[in-house]
Amino acid sequence: MSNLAHTYKLPYYAVVFASERTVGDNGYGVMATKMDELASKQRGFLGAESARDANLGITVSYWETLEDIAAWKEHAAHQVAQERGKKEWYSRFALRICKVERDYLYEM
Repeated sequence: MSNLAHTYKLPYYAVVFASERTVGDNGYGVMATKMDELASKQRGFLGAESARDANLGITVSYWETLEDIAAWKEHAAHQVAQERGKKEWYSRFALRICKVERDYLYEM
């Protein structure tokens, strides 16, 4: 099973969330699982990839439209997670939204 997201009908959008965590879990793992499940049910959600080491986490989610991204940002449960992230889970984070006009996938 691959951890790479599939390629999608072009163009689509990528939301790149890079973060540095605070010390301790403080409920982060449970909320992250809940947000993954909830995001996957949202209109326009295409997939996601995520990686974390001791210092840096990067999650890239893929969406059909900018409106779909905006709707996810405003989702009530996601807003609760965003506020907890700012107060409890992240010492720093950056969010970038990109339009994907080309993609390539290599598989052996």
